[in-house]
Amino acid sequence: MKRLQTILVLIGGLLLAPSIAGAERISADLIGYDEVPSVNTVAQGEFRAQIARDGQSISYELRYSGLQGTVQQSHIHIAQAGVNGSIVIWLCQTSGTFLDPTGLAPQCPAGQATEAVVTGNITAKNVIAGSMAPQQLTAGDLADVIAAIRAGVGYANVHTNLSPGGEIRGQISASSANGSNGNGSNKQ
Repeated sequence: MKRLQTILVLIGGLLLAPSIAGAERISADLIGYDEVPSVNTVAQGEFRAQIARDGQSISYELRYSGLQGTVQQSHIHIAQAGVNGSIVIWLCQTSGTFLDPTGLAPQCPAGQATEAVVTGNITAKNVIAGSMAPQQLTAGDLADVIAAIRAGVGYANVHTNLSPGGEIRGQISASSANGSNGNGSNKQ
C-alpha cells in the first residue's frame, strides 16, 4: 500500500512539473552608469517580475533607493543596451509630471525615499504605442513587449527631476524557472 501511495505522489509531482517549468522570471539591476548618457549617482534599484504562463500578464516589483533627485516616473522601454528607446509600459508615476496615458500605473512613492517599493500587474491594457515610430510597436500588444524582453532589448528605468532622462537603468533579462536566462548562464 505504501508503495502505491509513493507512486501516486510521484505521478502527481510529475503532472505539476509542466506548470512550474512554464514559469518565467524577468529581472534587471538598475544603476546610473547604465543610463544613456551615464549618470553619476549612488542610487540603485531592482526590477523583478514574472510572466504568467499564458503570457497574458506580468506581475512585478520595482525597488529603488538612494535617488539623488525626486522620483517622477518609471517605465519599461524597448532598446538594446546603450541606446534609448520607446516607453512601452509605465511602472509608476507621480502627479504633476507626464502621466501614464492608460491611467493604470500605480503611484511612485513621493520624494526621495530611502527605499521605495512599487508593485503592479501588467496586461495588454498597460502597453502603449512606442513613441519612436520606427520601432513599430503598437498599443495593447503585450506579446511583442514580452518577445522584445526575451530578445534582450527591454530595459527598466527610474526618472527623477535631476535626471529627467533617467537616474538609474537596467537591461531586463529573461530566465526560466530553473534560473537560466536561456543561454546557459545565470548572469544578468
